[in-house]
Amino acid sequence: MDAFSDLIRGVRAHGSLFGSSTLSPPWALHFVDGAPLTLCTVLTGAGWIVPEHRPPEPLRARETIVVRGPGTFTFVDEVGTRAEPIACGEHCATPEQGGTRHRRGWHDDGGDMGNGDAGGGGAADGGVADGGAGGGATTLIVGAYPVRGEISRRLLDALPVVLRVDAGGTADPVLDHLAAEVAVDTPGQQVVLDRLLDWMLVCTLREWFDRPGGEPPAWWAAQRDPVVGHALRLLHAEPAAPWTVAALAERTGVSRSTLAKRFADLIGEPPLTYLTRWRMTLAADLLVEREAATVADIARTVGYSDPFGFSAAFKRVRGINPSDFRRTATAP
Repeated sequence: MDAFSDLIRGVRAHGSLFGSSTLSPPWALHFVDGAPLTLCTVLTGAGWIVPEHRPPEPLRARETIVVRGPGTFTFVDEVGTRAEPIACGEHCATPEQGGTRHRRGWHDDGGDMGNGDAGGGGAADGGVADGGAGGGATTLIVGAYPVRGEISRRLLDALPVVLRVDAGGTADPVLDHLAAEVAVDTPGQQVVLDRLLDWMLVCTLREWFDRPGGEPPAWWAAQRDPVVGHALRLLHAEPAAPWTVAALAERTGVSRSTLAKRFADLIGEPPLTYLTRWRMTLAADLLVEREAATVADIARTVGYSDPFGFSAAFKRVRGINPSDFRRTATAP
């Protein structure tokens, strides 16, 4: 298990709603949910993503933009469009609310919603909008991701408010599959669309982390180091193991001093400090997910035989004791 796989495992599309509507310029689709993570990619045509309190970003064919919430954003045919924004959120999947007329891949073969009118594709998890622009169709795919738990929030912390990935990367084959899938309506399609969105998001983030001149998070860059990368995989695969620097060094085939220095240089903290913070992140999610489990149960799960030692570590890292964290996190 590598660090990226661990952090992204709670970011999953589920029940994505896909559809298509014909847009006649001008259009402005305001995605109002403020989802923690929203992926936008254009199959054909072009438009502009206008994030809240951020400069506009052009979005051309086969390009992808990811917007980090809680701010909202708008997809427009051009900056300064005269179109009145249509609020797109969960209700955008229902025709009576002015949203997509078709969902789960039903393809619109060219119905017209009227000159100057706009219908958008959007939902809690995903949507597609088609629009006429300069005689061509603009097809936007949107996948909005809920982010569950503290583990995935560590991934969000590594991302800017807006990131973009150009066409021509590893996500292009996924776009081909998406384009084919949204054009038909077949059994099992919902599962396929969900997984394609997940695949698209993973490819996009990997491309962005690896971009020339980029500044990826320390844990991303360190994964390629033969020593520190191996150590990180061990810590993520066996977080509850009784790790010591000596044991970790032996498993990675270097001396304790070499491991300690290389780990601190690349990650920015000693290996056992990293492990403690990771264990507390795991524990935070377990405290919420396993309501029947005692603090002692959670302590043992993340590698502490002594619940008092675990509670002290949790408060030191999270600033609150485990019981209070659980009570606050599960409060209605």
